[in-house]
Amino acid sequence: MNKDRVKSGIKPIDSLLCGGFEKDVVTMIYGGAGSGKTNICMVAADEQAQMGSKTIYVDTEGGFSLDRLEQVSKNFDKAMQKIIFLKPVDFKEQHKIINELGDNVVSSIGMIIIDTISMLYRLEIGKTNAVYEINKMLGKQIMSCSRLARKYKIPVVITNQIYSDVERNGKNKFVGGDLLRYGSKCLIELIKPEEGAPGERIAVLRKHRSIKEDKKVKFRITEKGMI
Repeated sequence: MNKDRVKSGIKPIDSLLCGGFEKDVVTMIYGGAGSGKTNICMVAADEQAQMGSKTIYVDTEGGFSLDRLEQVSKNFDKAMQKIIFLKPVDFKEQHKIINELGDNVVSSIGMIIIDTISMLYRLEIGKTNAVYEINKMLGKQIMSCSRLARKYKIPVVITNQIYSDVERNGKNKFVGGDLLRYGSKCLIELIKPEEGAPGERIAVLRKHRSIKEDKKVKFRITEKGMI
């Protein structure tokens, strides 16, 4: 095992990352709905549990399913004892939770997951004219995540949504733009199969400190996890 990596528990993802998530950086996984973001997070949290470490899991979408965790978990009861759930209901609460995460990090914490960092942000942007202030808050959140990863030498994994940029011929971009790009030292894009195509998804490494960009792996989501 690479001492600078933490295994995700998913062979294709660990292969893509040459052993797993880097310990002292923010890794952002982004893609469309149903591309596999939450599945990766669940399996990674379960992997930590089976190794004896806890995960702080910030679920902003209510997308974490205990039924699904039971399907993918190697030991569901153990996983439930090791995953600490935080569920903000609006962007201001998310901001408070992320900025106070350091108060909850002890030696038994092996990973922090924020799934997703962008949904409540998008909702807040949609109902206010104070865009500058909201972006400033998002910038502080990603800085807090980066500091946590460096200080405690643990991976911080965030997921993000995408949108179609009409000014760039409909090319997909992730929410938060450069604010999140610069704060994340590893970027993984998940690509769903086109409608009617086989169920293989693709994970593409878009940014990494030591691995060549645009490296790809294929994977499938199954009842028991991901292969």
